[in-house]
Amino acid sequence: MVRLAAFLKRLAVGRALRSEELHERLLPKRLALPIFASDPLSSVAYATQEIFLVLTLAGLAYLSLATWVAVAVVVLLAVVVVSYRQVVTAYPAGGGSYTVASENFGPNTGLVVAAALLVDYVMTVAVSIASGVDNVISAFPALHEHRVGLAVGFVVLLAVVNLRGVRESGRVFAVPTYLFIGAVLVMCAVGLVRWAAGDPPVAESAAASVTPAPGYAQLSGAALALLLLRAFSSGCTALTGVEAISNGVPAFRPPKARNAAATLALMGVAAIAMFGGVTALALISGVHITSDPCLLGGGGPGCAVRPERTVIAQLAAAVFGGPASVGFFAVQAVTALVLILAANTAFNGFPLLASLLARHRYLPLQLHTRGDRLAFSNGIIALAMIAVVLLWAFQASVTGLIHLYILGVFTSFTLSQAGMVRHWNRTLAAEPDPALRRRHRVARAVNAVGAAATGLVLVIVLVTKFAEGAYLAVAAGLLLWLTMRGIRRHYDAVAAELAVTDAATQSAAPGRLFTIVLVARIDAPTLRAIGYARAFRPGHVEAVTVAIDRDESRALAAEWDARGIGVPLKVLDSPYREVARPLTTYVSSIPRRSPRDVVTVVIPEYIVGRWWENLLHNKTSLWLRSRLTLITGVVVVSVPWQLASSHVLTLRPVGRAPGAVRRGEPDPRYAADGDDAALP
Repeated sequence: MVRLAAFLKRLAVGRALRSEELHERLLPKRLALPIFASDPLSSVAYATQEIFLVLTLAGLAYLSLATWVAVAVVVLLAVVVVSYRQVVTAYPAGGGSYTVASENFGPNTGLVVAAALLVDYVMTVAVSIASGVDNVISAFPALHEHRVGLAVGFVVLLAVVNLRGVRESGRVFAVPTYLFIGAVLVMCAVGLVRWAAGDPPVAESAAASVTPAPGYAQLSGAALALLLLRAFSSGCTALTGVEAISNGVPAFRPPKARNAAATLALMGVAAIAMFGGVTALALISGVHITSDPCLLGGGGPGCAVRPERTVIAQLAAAVFGGPASVGFFAVQAVTALVLILAANTAFNGFPLLASLLARHRYLPLQLHTRGDRLAFSNGIIALAMIAVVLLWAFQASVTGLIHLYILGVFTSFTLSQAGMVRHWNRTLAAEPDPALRRRHRVARAVNAVGAAATGLVLVIVLVTKFAEGAYLAVAAGLLLWLTMRGIRRHYDAVAAELAVTDAATQSAAPGRLFTIVLVARIDAPTLRAIGYARAFRPGHVEAVTVAIDRDESRALAAEWDARGIGVPLKVLDSPYREVARPLTTYVSSIPRRSPRDVVTVVIPEYIVGRWWENLLHNKTSLWLRSRLTLITGVVVVSVPWQLASSHVLTLRPVGRAPGAVRRGEPDPRYAADGDDAALP
């Protein structure tokens, strides 16, 4: 069983890597782009669609306003990209928004950013996977009933690939990401050329009418402004994931900051070009799409469960000759693939940020540990599990999940840019060089504009999406913030309790060793435990048994005296046939009588070789050990006795146990007999 599990792990994850190989896992720009920027690049596939879904709530009358909404999104995207290039330059050690906010506003504000980003990373996985499944269903409508199963399967697949390491995931995801960029740009170019030549593509939904949703038939003034703000906030999904590069600067090859800034610029140019092209082409071809299929084309029987093709799918069909064309399937294939792989941005950003928070004692320390493949395995697994639960709860619905999205990312955007303004103020106060001062003033102005713009979007998103589900994201962020503060308080309290003091130094040397050997019967393991206890040369040693059955206890005491073992046997009465209560009561009374005594409880334990044998042995000893270790001044020692079945284990080939690389244990496969110093 153990060997099979190890084999399957190696098959899925690959061979373990030495810590010295970490530098070989650093990323060149060509691999860093698909790893850290697949989310903002892939959001092109649904950002335009989200704008259209909001505007068509009022019918077709206001769909032309999508142009201005898209322009506002593009301007904001450019501002955020330029702002984060400065974050990368000023904080090359990584950590991005969390580091900026923590260093400029204090740890509590930094935790707000961290909580927002962690929630957003989870939402990135859920929304990207759900959107990818939507595009798969657009090509193969028969899969509509298996939406949730497909989404969960894709999350598991991504987790396994990322457990193999950052570089391996980059190689896997590079080709689909670049194919998606190429396919979208070619589609936009062909469609725009046809439009310029007087033969514009026509979407399959262009002739369909759209019935306004209840309450949206006639809009003016404040209602129209609110509709536009909702459309803008939905279109801002195009900005999600921009900060991931600033979090992952340490993963780049040297010069790290310069390579990260260059990757950010390349990502920004590509995202703006694709988003602008898709939006323009959608307006030219007359794409009509609604959140409620029954509002499109007059409804009809079964309209509520009728899957509607996505904007990208309709554009590909219009440009390349219909839903049966090679071009359509090519675009759908790379779009679905890159949307699924876009979750990889979160699978890299979440573990990196969680590791940093764990190092600062805000999350469990296990999240700071690298796995066998030098990836932060625990963070990857945690993200996958949370995303699976979320997809199941929302039935992998993009419409249901999107309202929880982007709130966290704009919280981090705003606080990060405001923190950068404060950073430049401090830098200017200490910088005498006029040329550098001018450069810092320009940088401060850019970050100030970024903070104002993203802050405005944050307010818009909060107002327009709060009642529709954003309150869940706010509640999750608040709960996570409180949890991280509680974890930090716990670690601080433990550190204070374990600190070396004069009292601790005095208590390090016990006044006397009081040793107790637990006895159930007289057999070889018991006698070995007695011998082990006497080898300590303690101040006092005794054997203790609990009288569950009085006749058996009297027989045990008689045999004990007859054998002349030389260690006194104490029999504890147990009128209610309990073992733990009388034993813990007796053991805890000893330190109370003499606080400087250290009580050592020695427990004989069987070592077996078959998993099912563990069900038949050692249950009482495990329970007693868990109870005795809670008593102050008590040390519990297990003395193993290897049964015949355990010898089979010594004949099997031994590899490294799970986590052995992290613990620095030598590999037995490379150690010569008798050479304890052999290295892997």
